[in-house]
Amino acid sequence: MTDFAADLLAWGRPRLRDLPWRRTRDPWAILVSEMMLQQTQVARVIPKWAAFLERFPDAATCAAAPLGDVLREWHGLGYPRRARYLHETAQRLTELGSFPSTLDGLLALPGVGPYTARAVMAFAFELDAAVADTNIARVYARLAGRRLTHSQLQAMADEACPPGDAWTWNQCLMDLGAVLCRPTDPACNDCPLVASCAWHNSQLADPAIGSSGVSAKQARFDGSDRQARGRLMKALIGGPVHLSHVADVMQRSQDTAQRLVADLVEEGLCRADRSTIRLPD
Repeated sequence: MTDFAADLLAWGRPRLRDLPWRRTRDPWAILVSEMMLQQTQVARVIPKWAAFLERFPDAATCAAAPLGDVLREWHGLGYPRRARYLHETAQRLTELGSFPSTLDGLLALPGVGPYTARAVMAFAFELDAAVADTNIARVYARLAGRRLTHSQLQAMADEACPPGDAWTWNQCLMDLGAVLCRPTDPACNDCPLVASCAWHNSQLADPAIGSSGVSAKQARFDGSDRQARGRLMKALIGGPVHLSHVADVMQRSQDTAQRLVADLVEEGLCRADRSTIRLPD
């Protein structure tokens, strides 16, 4: 693992992508970036991250704002429940009076899972925490030459992470997965870990497919309930929508629209009264 680490760091340090959240160690800014990057491409996140932090530069400002305002700033990223979790986390952080830096403390925050907690530890506090996003999980599965369970993946990541250099290590691994060890057409000949890769030059199917932490192909968006929900959330940014118009906005039948609205209300992402749907206060 020493040679493994040296090879990766020698390749990655001079090639780190210039991403705005890599220029800060503010745990709030890091948390916002990690929540936004879940299932959303980097190029879409960059401008939204900057705008969100301009409006909500710290947890206290976000906590004091109505959820509707947070949802408005979030619009365009999809998966609005992440915005609700972020708002709830901001309120919890304000109650705590400080930002937790331990795994257990971070996992206690709403919507913060094992990956996000470790990412905040490594990228905000520069603690020895090994993260495994979808790019990193793909690298490890190919290095191992087999599908990995969650516990196997995390154990492999923990073993490989060099003490005292977790920030750079995790960033280099992410870039390796994003730039070279891609889901399709990986650039194996340029990879600094090719000599350690059990999958390279093997006749095996790609072990990353179906391995823990590796994103599967998403269901078709066009025509999905997610698209219909997004249409309504977009309309609500401009103001309340009359109940008689909801089905047309969603481009769904009345029964389907009613079901989807009920789900959004239950999730706390909108409010309904006798005649309109609106963003929450």
